[in-house]
Amino acid sequence: MKIAISLPDELFHEIDACARELKTSRSRVLARAARAFVEQHQQPAAATAAWNRVIARAGQPGEDPAARALRRRSKAVIRAR
Repeated sequence: MKIAISLPDELFHEIDACARELKTSRSRVLARAARAFVEQHQQPAAATAAWNRVIARAGQPGEDPAARALRRRSKAVIRAR
């Protein structure tokens, strides 16, 4: 799909130089940047939705040893951030 956007001249020149360096088109550089931006901003919602689907299908984690181990590892990862 073709679109028209406005960019500051300096940014346009940086994108153009990046495209030349990567031997690709400006369109591809902009598409990749837009995709990365969208994915970065959707990640938390997508992760939450994925967990919700798992819980809906399998139920809440129980008290079995695997569930307790997963909670311990999850808490450790969260604390490490």
